[in-house]
Amino acid sequence: MITRLYTALRDLALKLWREVAKFGVVGGVAFLIDSAIFLWLISGPMDDSHVKSKAIAVAVATLFSWVGNRYWTFRHRRTKTRARELIMFVLMNLIGLGIQSGCVVVSYYLLGLTSTTASFVSGSIVGMGLAMVFRFIAYKHWVFTGDAEGASEEQGLHMLSDRELVTGEVDQVQKD
Repeated sequence: MITRLYTALRDLALKLWREVAKFGVVGGVAFLIDSAIFLWLISGPMDDSHVKSKAIAVAVATLFSWVGNRYWTFRHRRTKTRARELIMFVLMNLIGLGIQSGCVVVSYYLLGLTSTTASFVSGSIVGMGLAMVFRFIAYKHWVFTGDAEGASEEQGLHMLSDRELVTGEVDQVQKD
């Protein structure tokens, strides 16, 4: 039983490692953007409103995340209907925002931890960790649900590999 579970989890990890790694890079940069804006706001212009500051920081990081995930992490799963994809992305990120802001609410108002450090830990460490797991699952299953082959063929496009993106050496693809 344990061996089968281990094998199943290992196979799943091997299958998803590239998406998870790319999602992690985009998420890491979004984390830095979110954290920098949040800390700047709660130690300066919005020092009396930690929850609103978290919401603003998440919104800016979300814009970055949209671009990174759409055009890099899940580029092979983009849909033809950008409007639907964008609406679902925003909806899933609003839920993620609720998770992160909720962690600040619990810490700040329920637990009485009103320091900058406590709000940062609750919103940007605990909250972002929980929201990150939710977002990866949501993006994979509800947002980026397209078929790379179908979308590429229909538009006459060649989906670039990571090697092609990094080196600029694009293989010629013959269209039948």
